[in-house]
Amino acid sequence: MTIRFHRDPAVTPELRDGVCALWADVSNAGGAVGFVPPVTREDIRPELVKHLAAMAEGRARLIVGQDASSTPLATAFVYANTHRLMRHWLWVYSVMVHPSLQGQGVGRELMAAVEDAARDTEGIRGLRLTCRGGTGADRFYGSCGYKEVGRVPDAIKVADDDYRDDITMWREVA
Repeated sequence: MTIRFHRDPAVTPELRDGVCALWADVSNAGGAVGFVPPVTREDIRPELVKHLAAMAEGRARLIVGQDASSTPLATAFVYANTHRLMRHWLWVYSVMVHPSLQGQGVGRELMAAVEDAARDTEGIRGLRLTCRGGTGADRFYGSCGYKEVGRVPDAIKVADDDYRDDITMWREVA
């Protein structure tokens, strides 16, 4: 399957609903994207609306990977910093690849598209993201050139007796 990556696509109802469905599918497959399964699209929608509002305000960008029928199968939201001393790097949030495509290189392609968008943004020297410990995401990001720069033990509670580390990753893009 060929996935084409787009920056800043027009937010149509189809794209919005497709990203919402992707987010629910990823979450329900155990993906660490802000939710713990089971979730519905309606559980996801308020968080998606926050990202879409940030896009409309020019504070965020969407990188989306779509198949030939324009179905969103991979996403990342990239946020600019507003702090005057940190405008040289971007935050990366909600990195998702559809569960059916795991292990096929789509995640690496998505992260390359994120890096390309950062390189094309004047003055940007780095990317920063966080990930949930215990998922292997830190190893994935490490294989994409990110390095662990911080870890807060047990900062994420996914169940009454299940706490995970919050891991901060950094990648230079200059």
